[in-house]
Amino acid sequence: MSNGNQVTLAPNAYRLLWAGFMAILAAGIGFAIRAGVFDIWRAKYGFTGLEVGLINGAGFTGFCFGIIIGGIIADKIGYGKLVVAAFLFHVLSAVVTFAVGDDTAPKAAFTYLWAGTFIFAVANGTLEAVANPLIATLFPNNRTHYLNILHASWPAGLVLGGLAGAYLGEDLQWGWKSQLALFLVPTAVYGLMFLGQHFPKSEASEKGLKLGDMLKDVGILGAGVIGLFVGLFVYYSLGDLLYGFTDNAFFQQSQGWTYVAIATGAIVWAIFSGLSGFALGSGLLFILFITHALVGAVELGTDSWAQNITGNILTPKEGKILFVFTSAIMFGLRFCADFIEKNLKLSPIGILLVCSILACVGLNAVAAIQTFGGALGALAIYAVGKTFFWPTMLAVASDRFPRTGAIAISVMGGIGMMSSGLLGSPGLGYFKDRYAGEELNQASPELYAEYKAEKESSFLPFVFPKATGLDGKKIADIKAKTPETQSDAEKQVLASDIKGDRRTLIADSWIPATMAVIYLLLLIYFRAIGGYRPVHIDGEPQSSSH
Repeated sequence: MSNGNQVTLAPNAYRLLWAGFMAILAAGIGFAIRAGVFDIWRAKYGFTGLEVGLINGAGFTGFCFGIIIGGIIADKIGYGKLVVAAFLFHVLSAVVTFAVGDDTAPKAAFTYLWAGTFIFAVANGTLEAVANPLIATLFPNNRTHYLNILHASWPAGLVLGGLAGAYLGEDLQWGWKSQLALFLVPTAVYGLMFLGQHFPKSEASEKGLKLGDMLKDVGILGAGVIGLFVGLFVYYSLGDLLYGFTDNAFFQQSQGWTYVAIATGAIVWAIFSGLSGFALGSGLLFILFITHALVGAVELGTDSWAQNITGNILTPKEGKILFVFTSAIMFGLRFCADFIEKNLKLSPIGILLVCSILACVGLNAVAAIQTFGGALGALAIYAVGKTFFWPTMLAVASDRFPRTGAIAISVMGGIGMMSSGLLGSPGLGYFKDRYAGEELNQASPELYAEYKAEKESSFLPFVFPKATGLDGKKIADIKAKTPETQSDAEKQVLASDIKGDRRTLIADSWIPATMAVIYLLLLIYFRAIGGYRPVHIDGEPQSSSH
Protein backbone atom coordinates (compact mmCIF):
# COMPACT_ATOMS: atom_id res chain seq x y z
CA MET A 1 0.00 0.00 0.00
CA SER A 2 1.19 3.54 -0.67
CA ASN A 3 0.30 7.02 0.35
CA GLY A 4 1.89 9.52 -2.01
CA ASN A 5 5.53 8.64 -2.09
CA GLN A 6 5.34 6.78 1.22
CA VAL A 7 5.04 3.00 0.95
CA THR A 8 3.78 0.82 3.79
CA LEU A 9 5.78 -2.38 3.76
CA ALA A 10 3.98 -5.71 3.87
CA PRO A 11 4.14 -7.30 7.35
CA ASN A 12 6.20 -10.20 6.02
CA ALA A 13 8.39 -8.13 3.67
CA TYR A 14 11.64 -8.84 5.49
CA ARG A 15 10.82 -12.52 6.01
CA LEU A 16 10.29 -12.86 2.26
CA LEU A 17 13.52 -10.94 1.61
CA TRP A 18 15.56 -13.33 3.75
CA ALA A 19 13.71 -16.35 2.37
CA GLY A 20 14.79 -15.21 -1.11
CA PHE A 21 18.30 -14.66 0.27
CA MET A 22 18.44 -18.28 1.50
CA ALA A 23 17.12 -19.54 -1.85
CA ILE A 24 19.90 -17.86 -3.85
CA LEU A 25 22.39 -18.90 -1.12
CA ALA A 26 21.46 -22.54 -1.85
CA ALA A 27 22.18 -21.89 -5.54
CA GLY A 28 25.58 -20.35 -4.76
CA ILE A 29 26.65 -23.15 -2.42
CA GLY A 30 25.60 -25.82 -4.89
CA PHE A 31 27.34 -24.02 -7.76
CA ALA A 32 30.63 -23.64 -5.87
CA ILE A 33 30.75 -27.20 -4.52
CA ARG A 34 29.78 -28.69 -7.89
CA ALA A 35 32.63 -26.78 -9.56
CA GLY A 36 34.99 -28.19 -6.94
CA VAL A 37 34.12 -31.84 -7.64
CA PHE A 38 34.46 -31.73 -11.44
CA ASP A 39 37.97 -33.16 -11.19
CA ILE A 40 36.65 -36.00 -9.00
CA TRP A 41 34.02 -36.85 -11.62
CA ARG A 42 36.60 -36.67 -14.39
CA ALA A 43 38.93 -39.06 -12.60
CA LYS A 44 36.20 -41.45 -11.40
CA TYR A 45 34.27 -41.79 -14.67
CA GLY A 46 36.96 -40.92 -17.22
CA PHE A 47 35.11 -37.90 -18.59
CA THR A 48 36.71 -35.84 -21.34
CA GLY A 49 37.09 -32.08 -21.03
CA LEU A 50 34.11 -31.72 -23.40
CA GLU A 51 31.90 -33.83 -21.16
CA VAL A 52 32.83 -31.87 -18.03
CA GLY A 53 32.24 -28.65 -19.95
CA LEU A 54 28.78 -29.84 -21.02
CA ILE A 55 27.85 -30.63 -17.42
CA ASN A 56 29.07 -27.19 -16.34
CA GLY A 57 27.16 -25.55 -19.19
CA ALA A 58 23.93 -27.22 -18.04
CA GLY A 59 24.26 -25.15 -14.87
CA PHE A 60 23.90 -21.97 -16.94
CA THR A 61 21.39 -22.95 -19.60
CA GLY A 62 18.98 -24.68 -17.21
CA PHE A 63 18.87 -21.44 -15.21
CA CYS A 64 17.78 -19.53 -18.31
CA PHE A 65 14.82 -21.79 -18.98
CA GLY A 66 13.75 -21.60 -15.34
CA ILE A 67 13.90 -17.83 -15.05
CA ILE A 68 12.42 -16.94 -18.46
CA ILE A 69 9.52 -19.41 -18.30
CA GLY A 70 8.99 -18.63 -14.62
CA GLY A 71 9.03 -14.89 -15.30
CA ILE A 72 6.40 -15.20 -18.02
CA ILE A 73 3.96 -17.15 -15.86
CA ALA A 74 4.77 -15.66 -12.43
CA ASP A 75 2.12 -12.94 -12.55
CA LYS A 76 -0.49 -15.42 -13.76
CA ILE A 77 -0.06 -18.36 -11.39
CA GLY A 78 1.43 -16.48 -8.42
CA TYR A 79 4.82 -16.57 -6.74
CA GLY A 80 3.84 -19.26 -4.23
CA LYS A 81 3.32 -22.00 -6.82
CA LEU A 82 6.69 -21.21 -8.41
CA VAL A 83 8.42 -21.51 -5.01
CA VAL A 84 6.90 -24.97 -4.56
CA ALA A 85 8.05 -25.96 -8.06
CA ALA A 86 11.58 -24.68 -7.40
CA PHE A 87 11.79 -26.55 -4.09
CA LEU A 88 10.70 -29.78 -5.78
CA PHE A 89 13.21 -29.21 -8.59
CA HIS A 90 16.01 -28.74 -6.03
CA VAL A 91 15.09 -32.01 -4.28
CA LEU A 92 14.70 -33.84 -7.61
CA SER A 93 18.13 -32.60 -8.74
CA ALA A 94 19.68 -34.20 -5.65
CA VAL A 95 17.84 -37.49 -6.26
CA VAL A 96 18.96 -37.63 -9.91
CA THR A 97 22.56 -36.62 -9.16
CA PHE A 98 22.98 -39.00 -6.23
CA ALA A 99 21.66 -41.90 -8.33
CA VAL A 100 25.18 -42.14 -9.76
CA GLY A 101 27.26 -44.87 -8.12
CA ASP A 102 30.96 -45.64 -8.16
CA ASP A 103 30.33 -48.50 -10.59
CA THR A 104 27.98 -46.56 -12.90
CA ALA A 105 29.04 -46.73 -16.54
CA PRO A 106 30.59 -43.47 -17.81
CA LYS A 107 27.85 -42.72 -20.33
CA ALA A 108 25.10 -43.33 -17.77
CA ALA A 109 27.01 -41.28 -15.17
CA PHE A 110 27.25 -38.39 -17.62
CA THR A 111 23.52 -38.54 -18.31
CA TYR A 112 22.61 -38.49 -14.62
CA LEU A 113 25.08 -35.72 -13.73
CA TRP A 114 24.12 -33.56 -16.72
CA ALA A 115 20.41 -33.98 -15.96
CA GLY A 116 20.93 -33.35 -12.23
CA THR A 117 22.88 -30.18 -12.94
CA PHE A 118 20.29 -28.98 -15.46
CA ILE A 119 17.40 -29.58 -13.02
CA PHE A 120 19.35 -27.82 -10.25
CA ALA A 121 19.82 -24.83 -12.55
CA VAL A 122 16.12 -24.82 -13.51
CA ALA A 123 15.32 -24.63 -9.78
CA ASN A 124 17.73 -21.71 -9.35
CA GLY A 125 16.26 -19.86 -12.31
CA THR A 126 12.70 -20.45 -11.13
CA LEU A 127 13.59 -19.02 -7.72
CA GLU A 128 15.08 -15.89 -9.28
CA ALA A 129 11.92 -15.52 -11.37
CA VAL A 130 10.20 -15.24 -7.98
CA ALA A 131 12.76 -13.42 -5.85
CA ASN A 132 13.70 -10.56 -8.21
CA PRO A 133 10.18 -9.24 -8.96
CA LEU A 134 9.06 -10.09 -5.41
CA ILE A 135 11.70 -7.85 -3.83
CA ALA A 136 11.13 -5.15 -6.48
CA THR A 137 7.43 -5.19 -5.52
CA LEU A 138 7.97 -5.27 -1.76
CA PHE A 139 10.46 -2.38 -1.76
CA PRO A 140 9.41 -0.11 -4.68
CA ASN A 141 11.13 3.03 -3.37
CA ASN A 142 14.51 1.39 -2.74
CA ARG A 143 14.87 -1.39 -5.26
CA THR A 144 18.60 -0.93 -5.90
CA HIS A 145 19.44 -1.38 -2.22
CA TYR A 146 17.25 -4.41 -1.52
CA LEU A 147 18.02 -6.22 -4.79
CA ASN A 148 21.71 -5.85 -3.94
CA ILE A 149 21.04 -7.33 -0.48
CA LEU A 150 19.11 -10.19 -2.08
CA HIS A 151 21.99 -10.93 -4.44
CA ALA A 152 24.62 -10.67 -1.71
CA SER A 153 23.58 -14.27 -1.08
CA TRP A 154 25.25 -15.42 -4.32
CA PRO A 155 28.83 -14.48 -3.35
CA ALA A 156 28.05 -15.66 0.19
CA GLY A 157 27.19 -19.05 -1.29
CA LEU A 158 30.40 -19.04 -3.33
CA VAL A 159 32.43 -18.32 -0.18
CA LEU A 160 30.70 -21.00 1.91
CA GLY A 161 30.75 -23.54 -0.92
CA GLY A 162 34.40 -22.84 -1.72
CA LEU A 163 35.46 -23.14 1.92
CA ALA A 164 33.35 -26.25 2.46
CA GLY A 165 34.83 -27.92 -0.61
CA ALA A 166 38.39 -27.07 0.41
CA TYR A 167 38.03 -27.99 4.10
CA LEU A 168 35.60 -30.92 3.98
CA GLY A 169 36.82 -32.36 0.71
CA GLU A 170 40.57 -31.90 0.97
CA ASP A 171 41.14 -32.00 4.75
CA LEU A 172 38.34 -34.25 6.04
CA GLN A 173 38.06 -36.33 2.84
CA TRP A 174 34.30 -36.09 2.54
CA GLY A 175 32.92 -37.78 -0.57
CA TRP A 176 31.55 -35.62 -3.36
CA LYS A 177 27.95 -36.59 -2.58
CA SER A 178 28.30 -35.56 1.06
CA GLN A 179 29.77 -32.23 0.00
CA LEU A 180 27.12 -31.53 -2.61
CA ALA A 181 24.30 -32.47 -0.23
CA LEU A 182 25.11 -29.35 1.82
CA PHE A 183 23.03 -27.21 -0.58
CA LEU A 184 19.95 -29.03 0.78
CA VAL A 185 20.40 -27.25 4.15
CA PRO A 186 19.58 -23.72 2.88
CA THR A 187 17.01 -25.38 0.56
CA ALA A 188 15.13 -26.69 3.61
CA VAL A 189 15.45 -23.29 5.31
CA TYR A 190 14.02 -21.30 2.40
CA GLY A 191 11.23 -23.86 2.05
CA LEU A 192 10.23 -23.32 5.68
CA MET A 193 10.55 -19.53 5.44
CA PHE A 194 8.31 -19.33 2.37
CA LEU A 195 5.81 -21.86 3.79
CA GLY A 196 2.38 -20.35 4.42
CA GLN A 197 3.39 -16.82 3.45
CA HIS A 198 1.18 -14.34 1.58
CA PHE A 199 2.83 -13.12 -1.65
CA PRO A 200 2.04 -9.65 -3.02
CA LYS A 201 1.17 -9.07 -6.65
CA SER A 202 3.36 -6.96 -8.94
CA GLU A 203 2.14 -3.54 -10.01
CA ALA A 204 1.37 -4.94 -13.45
CA SER A 205 -0.67 -7.78 -11.96
CA GLU A 206 -2.51 -5.38 -9.62
CA LYS A 207 -3.50 -3.31 -12.65
CA GLY A 208 -4.86 -6.43 -14.34
CA LEU A 209 -2.52 -6.26 -17.34
CA LYS A 210 -2.58 -9.25 -19.67
CA LEU A 211 0.52 -11.07 -20.91
CA GLY A 212 0.43 -9.22 -24.23
CA ASP A 213 0.38 -5.86 -22.42
CA MET A 214 3.33 -6.91 -20.26
CA LEU A 215 5.32 -7.89 -23.34
CA LYS A 216 4.78 -4.66 -25.31
CA ASP A 217 7.93 -3.04 -23.90
CA VAL A 218 9.87 -6.21 -24.83
CA GLY A 219 8.36 -6.26 -28.31
CA ILE A 220 10.10 -7.18 -31.55
CA LEU A 221 13.43 -5.70 -30.44
CA GLY A 222 13.63 -7.58 -27.15
CA ALA A 223 12.35 -10.76 -28.77
CA GLY A 224 15.26 -10.53 -31.20
CA VAL A 225 17.76 -10.71 -28.32
CA ILE A 226 15.91 -13.67 -26.80
CA GLY A 227 15.80 -15.49 -30.16
CA LEU A 228 19.50 -14.83 -30.74
CA PHE A 229 20.57 -16.47 -27.49
CA VAL A 230 18.19 -19.39 -27.85
CA GLY A 231 19.66 -19.98 -31.32
CA LEU A 232 23.19 -19.83 -29.90
CA PHE A 233 22.16 -22.30 -27.19
CA VAL A 234 20.86 -24.76 -29.77
CA TYR A 235 23.98 -24.36 -31.93
CA TYR A 236 26.64 -24.56 -29.24
CA SER A 237 25.33 -26.30 -26.10
CA LEU A 238 22.76 -28.66 -27.60
CA GLY A 239 24.90 -29.15 -30.70
CA ASP A 240 27.93 -30.12 -28.61
CA LEU A 241 25.81 -32.45 -26.48
CA LEU A 242 24.45 -34.29 -29.50
CA TYR A 243 27.87 -34.23 -31.18
CA GLY A 244 29.39 -35.97 -28.18
CA PHE A 245 26.78 -38.72 -27.97
CA THR A 246 25.74 -39.58 -31.50
CA ASP A 247 27.50 -40.77 -34.63
CA ASN A 248 25.10 -38.82 -36.85
CA ALA A 249 27.17 -36.32 -38.84
CA PHE A 250 24.15 -34.00 -39.02
CA PHE A 251 24.77 -32.98 -35.41
CA GLN A 252 28.51 -32.42 -35.81
CA GLN A 253 28.24 -28.62 -36.08
CA SER A 254 27.26 -29.18 -39.72
CA GLN A 255 25.52 -26.75 -42.01
CA GLY A 256 22.30 -28.64 -41.35
CA TRP A 257 22.59 -28.05 -37.60
CA THR A 258 23.27 -24.37 -38.27
CA TYR A 259 19.92 -24.16 -40.04
CA VAL A 260 18.23 -25.87 -37.08
CA ALA A 261 19.70 -23.27 -34.70
CA ILE A 262 18.69 -20.34 -36.92
CA ALA A 263 15.17 -21.74 -37.36
CA THR A 264 14.77 -22.27 -33.60
CA GLY A 265 15.88 -18.72 -32.83
CA ALA A 266 13.52 -17.35 -35.50
CA ILE A 267 10.58 -19.32 -34.08
CA VAL A 268 11.26 -18.01 -30.57
CA TRP A 269 11.52 -14.47 -31.94
CA ALA A 270 8.21 -14.88 -33.76
CA ILE A 271 6.46 -16.28 -30.68
CA PHE A 272 7.57 -13.46 -28.36
CA SER A 273 6.90 -10.83 -31.04
CA GLY A 274 3.44 -12.26 -31.66
CA LEU A 275 2.58 -12.36 -27.95
CA SER A 276 3.45 -8.65 -27.77
CA GLY A 277 1.10 -7.91 -30.67
CA PHE A 278 4.18 -7.23 -32.82
CA ALA A 279 4.87 -4.03 -30.89
CA LEU A 280 8.30 -2.60 -31.70
CA GLY A 281 9.29 -2.57 -28.04
CA SER A 282 11.28 -0.09 -25.99
CA GLY A 283 14.65 0.93 -27.37
CA LEU A 284 15.90 1.52 -23.82
CA LEU A 285 14.91 -1.98 -22.69
CA PHE A 286 16.57 -3.42 -25.80
CA ILE A 287 19.80 -1.62 -24.84
CA LEU A 288 19.50 -2.92 -21.27
CA PHE A 289 19.11 -6.49 -22.58
CA ILE A 290 22.24 -6.15 -24.73
CA THR A 291 24.17 -4.56 -21.87
CA HIS A 292 23.14 -7.30 -19.46
CA ALA A 293 24.53 -9.85 -21.91
CA LEU A 294 27.85 -8.05 -21.46
CA VAL A 295 27.34 -8.12 -17.66
CA GLY A 296 26.87 -11.90 -17.74
CA ALA A 297 29.97 -12.36 -19.89
CA VAL A 298 32.26 -10.24 -17.72
CA GLU A 299 30.90 -11.24 -14.30
CA LEU A 300 29.97 -14.92 -14.34
CA GLY A 301 32.02 -15.72 -17.43
CA THR A 302 35.16 -14.27 -15.84
CA ASP A 303 34.37 -15.92 -12.50
CA SER A 304 34.41 -19.33 -14.20
CA TRP A 305 38.01 -18.72 -15.35
CA ALA A 306 39.45 -16.31 -12.75
CA GLN A 307 40.54 -19.03 -10.30
CA ASN A 308 42.23 -20.96 -13.10
CA ILE A 309 44.02 -17.93 -14.56
CA THR A 310 45.23 -16.40 -11.28
CA GLY A 311 46.20 -19.87 -10.08
CA ASN A 312 48.28 -20.32 -13.22
CA ILE A 313 50.01 -16.95 -12.85
CA LEU A 314 50.66 -17.56 -9.13
CA THR A 315 49.82 -20.97 -7.58
CA PRO A 316 46.60 -23.05 -7.63
CA LYS A 317 46.13 -22.64 -3.87
CA GLU A 318 46.54 -18.86 -4.11
CA GLY A 319 44.03 -18.86 -6.97
CA LYS A 320 41.44 -20.51 -4.70
CA ILE A 321 42.14 -18.04 -1.90
CA LEU A 322 41.77 -15.11 -4.29
CA PHE A 323 38.43 -16.46 -5.56
CA VAL A 324 37.06 -16.59 -2.01
CA PHE A 325 38.54 -13.12 -1.34
CA THR A 326 36.74 -11.47 -4.27
CA SER A 327 33.48 -13.24 -3.41
CA ALA A 328 33.74 -11.99 0.19
CA ILE A 329 34.22 -8.41 -1.03
CA MET A 330 31.12 -8.70 -3.21
CA PHE A 331 29.11 -10.07 -0.29
CA GLY A 332 30.01 -7.19 2.01
CA LEU A 333 29.59 -4.40 -0.54
CA ARG A 334 26.15 -5.49 -1.72
CA PHE A 335 24.80 -4.33 1.63
CA CYS A 336 26.15 -0.82 0.92
CA ALA A 337 24.25 0.10 -2.26
CA ASP A 338 21.82 2.37 -0.37
CA PHE A 339 24.68 4.22 1.34
CA ILE A 340 26.47 4.75 -1.97
CA GLU A 341 23.33 5.87 -3.77
CA LYS A 342 22.33 8.39 -1.10
CA ASN A 343 25.65 9.70 0.21
CA LEU A 344 27.56 9.81 -3.06
CA LYS A 345 24.48 11.13 -4.87
CA LEU A 346 24.79 8.53 -7.61
CA SER A 347 21.81 7.25 -9.57
CA PRO A 348 21.74 3.53 -10.43
CA ILE A 349 23.15 4.46 -13.87
CA GLY A 350 25.92 6.44 -12.18
CA ILE A 351 26.77 3.45 -9.99
CA LEU A 352 26.94 1.21 -13.06
CA LEU A 353 29.20 3.69 -14.89
CA VAL A 354 31.67 3.87 -11.99
CA CYS A 355 31.60 0.09 -11.59
CA SER A 356 32.34 -0.54 -15.26
CA ILE A 357 35.37 1.77 -15.11
CA LEU A 358 36.65 0.02 -11.96
CA ALA A 359 36.11 -3.42 -13.53
CA CYS A 360 38.08 -2.39 -16.61
CA VAL A 361 40.94 -0.99 -14.51
CA GLY A 362 40.84 -4.02 -12.22
CA LEU A 363 41.13 -6.59 -15.02
CA ASN A 364 44.11 -4.76 -16.50
CA ALA A 365 45.69 -4.64 -13.03
CA VAL A 366 45.12 -8.38 -12.52
CA ALA A 367 46.79 -9.00 -15.90
CA ALA A 368 49.96 -7.38 -14.53
CA ILE A 369 50.18 -9.15 -11.13
CA GLN A 370 53.50 -10.60 -10.03
CA THR A 371 52.91 -11.35 -6.33
CA PHE A 372 50.07 -12.56 -4.11
CA GLY A 373 49.91 -9.16 -2.38
CA GLY A 374 49.63 -7.38 -5.70
CA ALA A 375 46.91 -9.80 -6.75
CA LEU A 376 44.90 -8.96 -3.62
CA GLY A 377 44.96 -5.27 -4.51
CA ALA A 378 44.19 -5.78 -8.20
CA LEU A 379 41.35 -8.22 -7.56
CA ALA A 380 39.91 -5.93 -4.89
CA ILE A 381 39.49 -3.23 -7.56
CA TYR A 382 37.88 -5.71 -9.95
CA ALA A 383 35.62 -7.13 -7.21
CA VAL A 384 34.34 -3.66 -6.28
CA GLY A 385 33.66 -3.01 -9.95
CA LYS A 386 31.63 -6.15 -10.62
CA THR A 387 29.75 -6.11 -7.30
CA PHE A 388 26.77 -3.98 -8.30
CA PHE A 389 26.34 -4.89 -11.98
CA TRP A 390 23.74 -7.68 -11.84
CA PRO A 391 21.30 -6.49 -9.13
CA THR A 392 21.47 -2.82 -10.15
CA MET A 393 20.67 -3.67 -13.77
CA LEU A 394 17.61 -5.58 -12.54
CA ALA A 395 16.62 -2.56 -10.44
CA VAL A 396 16.86 -0.22 -13.45
CA ALA A 397 14.65 -2.50 -15.57
CA SER A 398 12.12 -2.80 -12.75
CA ASP A 399 12.17 0.97 -12.08
CA ARG A 400 11.68 1.99 -15.69
CA PHE A 401 9.42 -0.80 -16.98
CA PRO A 402 6.85 -1.67 -14.28
CA ARG A 403 4.34 -2.62 -16.98
CA THR A 404 6.37 -5.75 -17.76
CA GLY A 405 5.80 -7.17 -14.26
CA ALA A 406 8.15 -10.08 -13.63
CA ILE A 407 8.92 -10.57 -17.32
CA ALA A 408 11.57 -7.95 -18.15
CA ILE A 409 13.88 -8.66 -15.22
CA SER A 410 13.44 -12.42 -15.64
CA VAL A 411 14.29 -12.24 -19.34
CA MET A 412 17.23 -9.99 -18.47
CA GLY A 413 18.54 -12.50 -15.93
CA GLY A 414 18.16 -15.31 -18.45
CA ILE A 415 20.05 -13.36 -21.12
CA GLY A 416 22.88 -12.61 -18.68
CA MET A 417 23.20 -16.23 -17.61
CA MET A 418 22.98 -17.51 -21.20
CA SER A 419 25.67 -15.03 -22.23
CA SER A 420 27.99 -16.19 -19.46
CA GLY A 421 27.65 -19.81 -20.56
CA LEU A 422 27.71 -19.26 -24.34
CA LEU A 423 29.97 -16.20 -24.72
CA GLY A 424 31.85 -15.31 -21.53
CA SER A 425 33.27 -18.64 -20.42
CA PRO A 426 33.98 -20.17 -23.87
CA GLY A 427 35.22 -16.81 -25.16
CA LEU A 428 37.84 -16.55 -22.43
CA GLY A 429 38.81 -20.16 -23.09
CA TYR A 430 39.28 -19.38 -26.79
CA PHE A 431 41.45 -16.31 -26.14
CA LYS A 432 43.47 -18.21 -23.54
CA ASP A 433 44.25 -20.87 -26.17
CA ARG A 434 44.85 -18.34 -28.93
CA TYR A 435 47.18 -16.02 -27.03
CA ALA A 436 49.20 -18.80 -25.36
CA GLY A 437 49.74 -20.43 -28.76
CA GLU A 438 50.73 -17.12 -30.35
CA GLU A 439 53.19 -16.34 -27.56
CA LEU A 440 54.97 -19.68 -27.79
CA ASN A 441 54.96 -19.70 -31.59
CA GLN A 442 56.55 -16.25 -31.60
CA ALA A 443 59.16 -17.24 -29.00
CA SER A 444 60.00 -20.64 -30.49
CA PRO A 445 58.20 -22.19 -33.49
CA GLU A 446 59.95 -25.49 -32.74
CA LEU A 447 58.58 -25.65 -29.18
CA TYR A 448 55.16 -24.59 -30.41
CA ALA A 449 55.14 -27.46 -32.90
CA GLU A 450 55.97 -29.84 -30.04
CA TYR A 451 53.51 -28.49 -27.45
CA LYS A 452 50.55 -27.27 -29.49
CA ALA A 453 47.16 -28.90 -28.94
CA GLU A 454 45.86 -31.46 -31.41
CA LYS A 455 42.47 -29.74 -31.74
CA GLU A 456 41.76 -26.20 -32.89
CA SER A 457 39.71 -23.78 -30.76
CA SER A 458 36.80 -22.02 -32.40
CA PHE A 459 34.65 -19.19 -31.03
CA LEU A 460 32.15 -17.13 -33.02
CA PRO A 461 33.81 -18.27 -36.26
CA PHE A 462 32.17 -15.48 -38.23
CA VAL A 463 34.11 -12.98 -36.07
CA PHE A 464 37.30 -14.66 -34.82
CA PRO A 465 39.72 -16.99 -36.64
CA LYS A 466 40.33 -20.52 -35.45
CA ALA A 467 43.33 -20.85 -33.14
CA THR A 468 45.48 -23.65 -31.79
CA GLY A 469 46.49 -23.42 -28.15
CA LEU A 470 48.83 -25.54 -26.06
CA ASP A 471 48.31 -29.17 -25.07
CA GLY A 472 46.79 -29.16 -21.58
CA LYS A 473 48.18 -32.56 -20.62
CA LYS A 474 51.72 -31.59 -21.60
CA ILE A 475 51.42 -28.32 -19.65
CA ALA A 476 50.19 -30.28 -16.60
CA ASP A 477 53.15 -32.66 -16.88
CA ILE A 478 55.56 -29.71 -16.80
CA LYS A 479 53.80 -28.17 -13.79
CA ALA A 480 54.03 -31.49 -11.95
CA LYS A 481 57.80 -31.01 -11.86
CA THR A 482 59.59 -28.73 -9.42
CA PRO A 483 61.09 -25.54 -10.91
CA GLU A 484 64.55 -26.99 -10.30
CA THR A 485 63.86 -30.02 -12.48
CA GLN A 486 62.18 -28.14 -15.34
CA SER A 487 64.30 -27.59 -18.44
CA ASP A 488 64.79 -24.15 -19.95
CA ALA A 489 62.52 -25.15 -22.82
CA GLU A 490 59.78 -26.23 -20.39
CA LYS A 491 60.09 -22.96 -18.48
CA GLN A 492 59.70 -21.08 -21.76
CA VAL A 493 56.50 -23.02 -22.47
CA LEU A 494 55.07 -22.11 -19.06
CA ALA A 495 56.10 -18.48 -19.51
CA SER A 496 54.23 -18.34 -22.82
CA ASP A 497 51.17 -19.91 -21.19
CA ILE A 498 51.19 -17.24 -18.48
CA LYS A 499 51.65 -14.45 -21.04
CA GLY A 500 48.61 -15.85 -22.82
CA ASP A 501 46.62 -15.61 -19.57
CA ARG A 502 47.66 -11.99 -19.09
CA ARG A 503 46.60 -11.07 -22.63
CA THR A 504 43.30 -12.87 -22.06
CA LEU A 505 42.49 -10.65 -19.08
CA ILE A 506 43.36 -7.54 -21.09
CA ALA A 507 41.02 -8.69 -23.87
CA ASP A 508 38.34 -9.34 -21.24
CA SER A 509 38.68 -5.74 -20.00
CA TRP A 510 37.20 -4.47 -23.28
CA ILE A 511 33.79 -5.75 -22.14
CA PRO A 512 33.44 -3.39 -19.13
CA ALA A 513 35.05 -0.64 -21.25
CA THR A 514 32.22 -1.06 -23.75
CA MET A 515 29.71 -1.09 -20.90
CA ALA A 516 31.18 2.18 -19.59
CA VAL A 517 30.47 3.86 -22.94
CA ILE A 518 26.88 2.56 -22.88
CA TYR A 519 26.29 3.73 -19.30
CA LEU A 520 27.76 7.14 -20.09
CA LEU A 521 25.35 7.54 -22.99
CA LEU A 522 22.46 6.42 -20.77
CA LEU A 523 23.52 8.91 -18.12
CA ILE A 524 23.46 11.68 -20.74
CA TYR A 525 20.05 10.49 -21.92
CA PHE A 526 18.53 10.59 -18.43
CA ARG A 527 20.05 13.99 -17.74
CA ALA A 528 18.42 15.22 -20.95
CA ILE A 529 14.95 14.05 -19.84
CA GLY A 530 15.22 15.51 -16.35
CA GLY A 531 17.07 12.81 -14.44
CA TYR A 532 16.68 9.15 -13.53
CA ARG A 533 13.34 8.38 -11.86
CA PRO A 534 11.44 5.17 -11.17
CA VAL A 535 8.03 5.32 -12.85
CA HIS A 536 4.56 3.85 -12.31
CA ILE A 537 2.61 2.04 -14.99
CA ASP A 538 0.77 5.27 -15.74
CA GLY A 539 4.13 6.89 -16.54
CA GLU A 540 4.21 9.18 -13.52
CA PRO A 541 7.52 9.48 -11.66
CA GLN A 542 7.70 7.96 -8.19
CA SER A 543 10.26 9.92 -6.28
CA SER A 544 12.97 12.50 -6.73
CA SER A 545 15.88 11.81 -9.06
CA HIS A 546 19.57 11.90 -8.35
